[in-house]
Formats: sequence, structure tokens, C-alpha cells
Amino acid sequence: MKLSDFDFDLPDDLIATRPARPRSASRLLVAEGDARHDCMFTDLPDWLRPGDRLVLNDTKVIPARLPAVRLRETADGSGRARVEFTLTAAQPDGTWRALAKPLRKLRAGDAIELAAGHRATILERGETDVALRFYCAPEEVQTLLEAAGEMPLPPYIAAKRAPDARDREDYQTIWARHAGAVAAPTASLHFDAPLLERLRGMGVGFTEVTLHVGAGTFLPVKVEDVTTHRMHSEWGEVTPDAAAAIAETKATGGRVIPVGTTALRLIESAAANGTIRPFRGETDIFIYPGYDFRVADGLITNFHLPQSTLLMLVSALMGRERMLALYDHAVAERYRFFSYGDASLLLPGG
Repeated sequence: MKLSDFDFDLPDDLIATRPARPRSASRLLVAEGDARHDCMFTDLPDWLRPGDRLVLNDTKVIPARLPAVRLRETADGSGRARVEFTLTAAQPDGTWRALAKPLRKLRAGDAIELAAGHRATILERGETDVALRFYCAPEEVQTLLEAAGEMPLPPYIAAKRAPDARDREDYQTIWARHAGAVAAPTASLHFDAPLLERLRGMGVGFTEVTLHVGAGTFLPVKVEDVTTHRMHSEWGEVTPDAAAAIAETKATGGRVIPVGTTALRLIESAAANGTIRPFRGETDIFIYPGYDFRVADGLITNFHLPQSTLLMLVSALMGRERMLALYDHAVAERYRFFSYGDASLLLPGG
């Protein structure tokens, strides 16, 4: 399996930089086996059945992008330099790992000035990131981020515009509750309260799981043989109640349909032994064609980058040729791509 097997041409103007409003006004491309249907996201109830279960990722995106100024004592006053951090993971000792731009301008001991009068220190500069300590107690970091941080928009959006106040709402699901993600589970952004109520009213069940999406979700695959690619790890939890609800749905003939690749990866990690079980810890599961799905019967997801691990995942679910044909159709019909774009409902069995 070659990286080039997962490539396709995408016009730049199809990359969405703002979501549809209201949330459920986005388009929905339904793939049922070999059939495809052009719909609106508000049509989703037409494609689900009583007894189906949607699995939702309830992670909450933190304002992890931190514009900053490096402060360093120099005789000529050159110690000030603009830098930018994207937090990636909290550490047990209260420090944070963070990507930094430009990394070369930083070294251990540098003082960092953040917005709203907050400060931090560089403890270590590694090959790809830094260790950062804030001048506040660990339990106060979230308050600091709300004051000094911005939403960590994906690189392909950040290259076109800066984050703003609208993104505080737009880049967060309406059921977000457990803070820790530095990227949104974007398939979930299409749901609003009226749509959820319609689905509940027709007998669709909901189960929440937690996967804190990391910045590694945007890392490119750099190997030509995709089977040798090593995935980043992310922390997730499937509670006993969540595992039991999913298992009951499977046992009674309902379909388990994760909302987003993050929820799918987590429940498949929790079913590594063949059946869904409670799970808590790190997962680096990499799903590509040939994978045998144990839990997921379908998937609601956005349209993904060429040559990405997410395109490989949906190709594992639907078949590579079928997915590339579906993406060709999406491009021809001018669906909007990536995090703020439109959605697809993938049902491999029809």
C-alpha cells in the first residue's frame, strides 16, 4: 500500500474557512454501499433507524494557541522576539509540551510574555517542541488559556486567516465537557440541539466517549509504504456504562455509528480483544485498508486531506476505490472540505 494510492486533486477554494450557519445547514453526502445520495445534514434522520446508536466524542477544545513574546536579556535590546505556541499535552508535573514557531528562536531559560499579563518559562527545547511552565497553579491554567489563548485552528485554515471570537463557539461541539483537546472532533460540529431532539424522538441512542484529539492529527504521512507509518498517541476513555450501551446495541441488532474518526478509533481500541470493553489510557491505533472493524457499522465524518491517515481510515471502512470515487463526486459537486466543511455518512453495508 503506497502513500500515492490515497492522493486526489482538491481545488483550494473548496477548503472551508468558516462553518455553515446554523450548524446543521451543511451538506451531507450519503454513501450506502455503492450508492450515493446528495443531501443536507438536516436529512440525517432519514438515513438512521430506531435502535441505532451514535457515539459522540465529548472532549472539549482548549484555547491552545498562544501568541507570545520571547524575553531575553541582551545588550542591544534584541532579546524580544515574537513566537507562537500550540499546547499539545499536559505533563504530570504541571508543565506542558508545546509546538513552537519559530522553534530556533527559543532556548531553555527564556522568559515568555503572554497576553493579559501572563508569563511562562521555557524549561527545555527539544528537536520538535518545548517544555513550558506557566506562572500559575496547574488548576489555574484553564483560566490563563481563556484569557491569553486562541482556538487552535487547523494549519490549512490558520494559513488563510487568524482565529477570532467566532471560533470560540464554532470550533467546539455543543456537548463538549472534558477539556483537553487541541483539535476539534469536527464531524460533531454539524449537530445542533433541534437535530439531536429529532434523532432522540425517533429512537436513536447516544453514547459519549472521550478522546482528547492531539495536534498529531494534522501530521503528514512521510513514508511511502503506509503500513510502516507510526501514529501519534492520544488519551481516551470508554466508561463501563458506555461500553455496556454499545454492546447492547450490537446484541439487539442496532447499528453503532461513531460521529467522527476520533470516536471510531477509540471504540475500536476498546474492542481490541474482539468485543467492546471499558478503556482508559493512550491509543495509537492506525486503521488502514485490510482492518477488520469490530464495533463500527458506519461513520459520520467530514472530507479529509489527500494522503492523510484519516482518508486511509475511511478507505478501510468503504474500500479505497469506492472512497476515491466518492471524493471525486464531492469535488465535482463542490462540497466543502476539511474541519469546517461538509459531512458524509458512510454505510459500507448499505
